[in-house]
Amino acid sequence: MKFINPNNMKNTLVFLIALFLVGLNSLPLSGSEPTSMKETDNQLLIVWTSGDPELAHKMVFMYAHNAQKNGWWDQVTMLVWGPSEKLSSEDAKIQESLQKMQEDGVELLACKACADQYGVCSKLEDIGITVKYTGTFLTDYIKSGKKIITF
Repeated sequence: MKFINPNNMKNTLVFLIALFLVGLNSLPLSGSEPTSMKETDNQLLIVWTSGDPELAHKMVFMYAHNAQKNGWWDQVTMLVWGPSEKLSSEDAKIQESLQKMQEDGVELLACKACADQYGVCSKLEDIGITVKYTGTFLTDYIKSGKKIITF
């Protein structure tokens, strides 16, 4: 049978407690996340493709506008894509809603390739929508892990 030296045991115990405290100190606090995760979680991209004005007013715009105005997300960006570009260029009520959202901080983008196909690029720019090629933008957004919702 081996006997344990009390002085050695005391040093070992102090070492283990110190090791435990250092390890405990390096753990994240409950609910905390790395900064990069927080940044990703606080941005939303809404990809709006539908040419249906009822869908636009009763779902897409209602959520986008309230999400930005009420701070549900730090930044809401709406990508106007395809048929929604044509609708935006023609419908005065849609344009009015887009302007209100933009005034409250929703960022509005439109796909240049689609806008050119519909012949509405300058009209979209006239109503304050940033028109640019969005294939790479959308791909990068998806790969970044940021949140996306589509209509």
